[in-house]
Amino acid sequence: MPEALHKMESLESLDLSVNQLSGVVPPGLASLTFLCYLNLSYNNLSGKIPSSTQLQSFDSWSFIGNRYLCGPPLNNGCSVRKAVPGSGNGDEDDDFLWFSVITSLGFVAGFAVTVWSFFFGLSNNVLWIS
Repeated sequence: MPEALHKMESLESLDLSVNQLSGVVPPGLASLTFLCYLNLSYNNLSGKIPSSTQLQSFDSWSFIGNRYLCGPPLNNGCSVRKAVPGSGNGDEDDDFLWFSVITSLGFVAGFAVTVWSFFFGLSNNVLWIS
């Protein structure tokens, strides 16, 4: 989103919905005191919505559809570990990768032990008649 939006001090209405915008909501947007209508929905915005009486006075529908956007007036809180696209913070992807690797290794080891014990367990109980 353009950082220079805060220079439009008399701006009363801003609709940037469904524009595939990415990045964070500029902190300067909170200083637009004449802003009566705001719609930033259905973009690719990320990070925390800047805290201000101005931005928190809008309904959550003004911000919906931005998967990685968080904070009031949205119901989802911001967490420290929340991955944001393009931020280089791949903690969630790394956790999923390690979980997948460990789960796969556990499955293979368990399967191998089961097959091993079944094969050698039966071979000891077989009665050979000659």
